[in-house]
Amino acid sequence: MTEALTQEKIQEYIGKEIGISDWMQITQERINAFAECTEDRQWIHTDPDKARHGPYGTTIAHGFLILSLLVHLTSQIGLFQKGIQMVTNIGLNQVRFSKPVRVGSKIRNRVVLKEAIEKGNGRILITVENTIEIEGSAKPAMVAEVLALLLV
Repeated sequence: MTEALTQEKIQEYIGKEIGISDWMQITQERINAFAECTEDRQWIHTDPDKARHGPYGTTIAHGFLILSLLVHLTSQIGLFQKGIQMVTNIGLNQVRFSKPVRVGSKIRNRVVLKEAIEKGNGRILITVENTIEIEGSAKPAMVAEVLALLLV
């Protein structure tokens, strides 16, 4: 999206794809840093030698790591850069982890604006569907419906 998102324009985007992020590689270093931060050091994420003999043949990213990357991946699309004074994270309607992300894989976010409700005083409550795709895979890693309050 390259134009400013205004109260008048936002309704035009409901039900439409508003952008796709760049590809991002998921490294073992990022997985390990997330494991340390969250205290989730399960071997399937942090032990490449043991994981080599596990169900995926390698380590996989934490589902919540992929979820937490939504902020970064969405920021690349430009939805919140033009015409928006502030964005407040309100929460999630639903999140589904449908395929593990193996270390070394590349992911990206495909974003669709599902709903926009004007709340008055320049505030718009939006619902955004985020589909995290894995390069070379037909099945996404995750689909998450995010709620955000925009101040325009």
